[in-house]
Amino acid sequence: MRIHKLLDELACYLRPPGQGIHTVSTGKAQLEANTRAYLGPSWDPDRAWREQLGAVVDAKVAMLAIPSDTGAGIVRGAARGPEAIRATLGRAPVLDLGDVFSIPQLLDEGMLSVAQRERSQDALWPALPLAQRRAMPVSPLGMAERARRLLAQLAPQLRVFMLGGDHTVTWPVLAPLLEGDTSDLGIVHFDAHTDLLPERLGVTYCFATWAYHANVALGGGQRLIQIGIRASGHPRAHWEATQDVRQIWADEARALEPAALAAQVVEHLRARGVRRIYLSNDIDGTDARFAAACGTPEPDGLLPAQVEAVIEAVGASFDVIGADLVEVAPGLSLDHELAGETLKTSFGYTLATLRAMGANPQE
Repeated sequence: MRIHKLLDELACYLRPPGQGIHTVSTGKAQLEANTRAYLGPSWDPDRAWREQLGAVVDAKVAMLAIPSDTGAGIVRGAARGPEAIRATLGRAPVLDLGDVFSIPQLLDEGMLSVAQRERSQDALWPALPLAQRRAMPVSPLGMAERARRLLAQLAPQLRVFMLGGDHTVTWPVLAPLLEGDTSDLGIVHFDAHTDLLPERLGVTYCFATWAYHANVALGGGQRLIQIGIRASGHPRAHWEATQDVRQIWADEARALEPAALAAQVVEHLRARGVRRIYLSNDIDGTDARFAAACGTPEPDGLLPAQVEAVIEAVGASFDVIGADLVEVAPGLSLDHELAGETLKTSFGYTLATLRAMGANPQE
């Protein structure tokens, strides 16, 4: 009975893969066709999605998308990243839990008025008892965090690989992992930017702040290691001294062979007693030649071979308990070849990350 109740609530927040962006008529048929092609013979559109979510109870690794880019700071478009990555994969490489349903005008529960929250609750779940829906989150971040907590109750062993979305969406899947004893937990973060602001224009959780809050929860100790930084208003010394993080800037990384970079990362984390890892991969940490289709493409970044070498080494040396790939925005590149190159890079990162998490994805 308890499992059924948890699954019932989880199904309120999730939609089948590719259907987390609200559509009424335009493109709806194509989205459903894409879902059918991606999920293959296991997909039965006549079955309730809630029934199909039941497979999570026995899963070790699963994918989950949060198609929200409301937390982006410059150019939006990453909400379409998950569907493009899935199309590149062709078929689901592991159990795919679908999309957190995202109302595109909303971001976080703390930013909503009571009246707005209630109107959205009534629009999303009119058939639920009033008292039940009044307790339910409606924002992408709120629904994602609640979904992650429900998944932890349904399948404590589950490791979630999340597809974003802008980098804000890392926070709701990572936050539950930062509770309790985090003394052996580390975060490996690929990015061109530090994301270490306490707030941005008064916004607590967004693409530029999630790493700050994660590092605070970790307690510093240089167990957050950031790789590929090259677009910052402060030098490395500032961030390492004020935030107690470790950074390998892009110019340092590019001077190293992939294996040497990976060994440096592993050695640093082992020296700090890390056993468990969360991997967060912002595609703009990669050089713009290979990752132009994002909101803030930056030149002189990491090579895909370097990123994959680090992911592989981390997976071989630590227990990777969660991961994400964010900021892929195919529609933002006017050059179709560059957009295709970004998705090729994303394809490699997805499979490498799933392997590091203990999955055996079909390539």
